[in-house]
Amino acid sequence: MAEEITKQEIEEAKEKLKKKAEEPKEKEEKPKKTELETKEKRDRIGILHIYTTFNNTIINLTDLAGNTIAKFSGGGSTKQSRLKANPTIAMFVAQKIAEEAKDNNFTGFYVKIRAGTGQPNPGPGAHAAIKSLTRAGFKILSIMDNTRIPRGGPKIKGGRRGRRV
Repeated sequence: MAEEITKQEIEEAKEKLKKKAEEPKEKEEKPKKTELETKEKRDRIGILHIYTTFNNTIINLTDLAGNTIAKFSGGGSTKQSRLKANPTIAMFVAQKIAEEAKDNNFTGFYVKIRAGTGQPNPGPGAHAAIKSLTRAGFKILSIMDNTRIPRGGPKIKGGRRGRRV
């Protein structure tokens, strides 16, 4: 024979259910964010190497480990060699770098400018390139001049009194 359930047992079961419903629910655990989701929100910083002479402008974008992400030069933007060092061409090169940086989720740069060895100052494209990158929405964290300085070295051609025409 089937056991009969008494009214008292039914009422006790109802009371237990009510107590459970009244108890404060424990906080549900939020699912942990994956690494990709957390990386997207963080600022990604890169190093921008700008080599400018009076003949060309070369811009190289690397991550903080030194791995090259993008590299463009004035010669790749124009066919006329006399325009390779032009500030306008440097802006075009910087725009190409900005597109690559946005694709790789970069938000800011450490900029290292280098002129030709022994030149007193960088070429005309350095300032235009940095200005173009700030307009594109990137943070410039610092600008450092890495121009190499000759210290002695081989004897300059031309003799004691220099080259005479």
